[in-house]
Amino acid sequence: MEFKVYQKELELQSRGWIPTFHDVTKEICAIVRASGVRNGTVCIASHHTTCSVMVQECSHDIDSFDLEYLQHDLLDIMRKLIPDFMEEHQYRHPGPIHAKFGRYVNEPGDYTSMNTDGHLRSVFFGRSETMTIKDGELDGGEFAHVYFIDWDHVRARRRQLNVTVMGTAEEVGDRKWNNGEVIDTRRKYTDEEKAYDVHYDLQLKNRPEA
Repeated sequence: MEFKVYQKELELQSRGWIPTFHDVTKEICAIVRASGVRNGTVCIASHHTTCSVMVQECSHDIDSFDLEYLQHDLLDIMRKLIPDFMEEHQYRHPGPIHAKFGRYVNEPGDYTSMNTDGHLRSVFFGRSETMTIKDGELDGGEFAHVYFIDWDHVRARRRQLNVTVMGTAEEVGDRKWNNGEVIDTRRKYTDEEKAYDVHYDLQLKNRPEA
């Protein structure tokens, strides 16, 4: 069985001033189809330390911030956990050496290092997702969309998303485990655990007649 690897990079434009959510589902599906991989996985990974990748359903409704409602709900939660960087020295990072390093690498101003909130949110949320490819299609279920999140909102900037498809161009046969038997993990009580207890009489003997 031949193993294939196919890599592509997506260039994305974030707007700044508020975190940007890029819906890249169409592009990821197109890359999977172009890869020739019939069965395998696709890893979708941020090139940046202030960005994340998530798989979630499309919320459809869009507010005046150009965010889907579910995206804005998520942003509200992240802001409670990790507040927006609004004032100098709000966080320990960036320190004076880091700010100096920014000047050394030709950052346009010290303000571009005031993105500690973006770094911390990326750590909490994760920078990549891996999804299954079945019969040449991305297996996201009925509602899944793939989003690239740029938490860094100090300025508009170009971003890169890395996509690696790995797998085989061959069929894999029947996927059903144990002939598709449903695995029921709910607790099952023994007859002993369900046995009569004399203390039940208080309830049973005083129960009103039907």
